Amino acid sequence: MYAHALMWGLLVLPWISLFFLNPASIRRFMPVSIFAALLVTIVFEMAHAFRWWTILDKAIILPWGYITNTAYTYGFFFIGTLWIFKFTFGRFWLFMLTNVVIDGLFQFGLDPLFARAGYYRFVNITHWQTFFIMVGIAVLLYLYQVWQEGSIKHQVKEQDDPLEIRVFEREKAR
Repeated sequence: MYAHALMWGLLVLPWISLFFLNPASIRRFMPVSIFAALLVTIVFEMAHAFRWWTILDKAIILPWGYITNTAYTYGFFFIGTLWIFKFTFGRFWLFMLTNVVIDGLFQFGLDPLFARAGYYRFVNITHWQTFFIMVGIAVLLYLYQVWQEGSIKHQVKEQDDPLEIRVFEREKAR
């Protein structure tokens, strides 16, 4: 009972945090969050096929959640990606440092706790390997957002945070 409540919390609570975010930021960074969820879903599909880990009953909150951890992928990771891009986009090294710290805390702090609590079990992969997969995904996401910036209307960027745009434009001028 408590296990499912925790998983539902990991799915729903991050979405509530969007009320504190500028709507222009949501429009600007939603595509990269959707792409992030797609990539993580693919990783979960690969993990199922190659038996990297097994998701146990405690973590399954939806009938189709035995392959992809729904709460993590479409809650915590999806919205977390949006917030990280909001605060770090345009400053690649800050973005990477933030991702390395968060991925490290998750892989070496929270992941072992969730595994010990019986949410999932690592089978044919280590925490280090998962960590490097997540860092690789972070690089792909940043490149995707740089590409995406060319198609986002300038008005949306200005509404998001004019200071952020000036920093990004200054880097382009160099």
